[in-house]
Amino acid sequence: MLCAVYYFNTMPTLYGLIGYPLSHSFSPAYFKKKFTEQHIDAVYDLFPIEDIGAFPDLFEKHPEIKGLNVTTPHKITVMPYLDEIDSIAAEIGAVNCIAIKQGIKKGYNTDAIGFEQSLNPLLQPQHTHALILGTGGASRAVAYALKQLGISFQKVSRYEKKDILTYEQLTADIIAQHKLIINTTQLGMYPAVDAAPLIPYGGVGEHHLLYDLIYNPEESTFLSIGRQRGARIKNGFEMLQLQAEAGWHIWNQ
Repeated sequence: MLCAVYYFNTMPTLYGLIGYPLSHSFSPAYFKKKFTEQHIDAVYDLFPIEDIGAFPDLFEKHPEIKGLNVTTPHKITVMPYLDEIDSIAAEIGAVNCIAIKQGIKKGYNTDAIGFEQSLNPLLQPQHTHALILGTGGASRAVAYALKQLGISFQKVSRYEKKDILTYEQLTADIIAQHKLIINTTQLGMYPAVDAAPLIPYGGVGEHHLLYDLIYNPEESTFLSIGRQRGARIKNGFEMLQLQAEAGWHIWNQ
């Protein structure tokens, strides 16, 4: 009797990150370690996309992709290219996580989850008013999380916009009144480590909490100045870990 033998070539599950540039991303090392420790047959790749118009081409080249993270500058611009948007991500107006199931690309926002969970244990009674530095996709997730926590906030931008302060309009008194200050910009990120948001740091004191979404360097210039003035400080590394785990859950639910 002849027995047929079949060989199945299984490909590792493919996940990745889109954005531009991607030279110093947290995600590949994090997921590589996770896959190794948990014996998961998967690969996490970087997909640098300068123009979001090239997003559909990614799936022509890699139809096996099951999940993507999204970083600057595409958290907002990627949304029209998706088939579905989770209700929370739609309310935030930004996506940083995409799940692909049966060809359907659905966008989620796990930045808000990571930020809220990492911020909450640090909050004290005086942290009722916040300044959000920046108006990009990450700032939208931060604003959503602050709403969930019952913290009022004021956004700050380089440009004049309705209901948004410019950096030139900030005073030491405004800084003093807002005991929670969150930097959502890339100012101070490696390799430009000497840069920092131009705010009147003279208003920062020991009752302040300064939170920087940047994690490389570990202590940005923004945080360093805050620490020197007695403020509590927090970088974005734990937020990244928490949002990554939330994304992993979404990809595998």
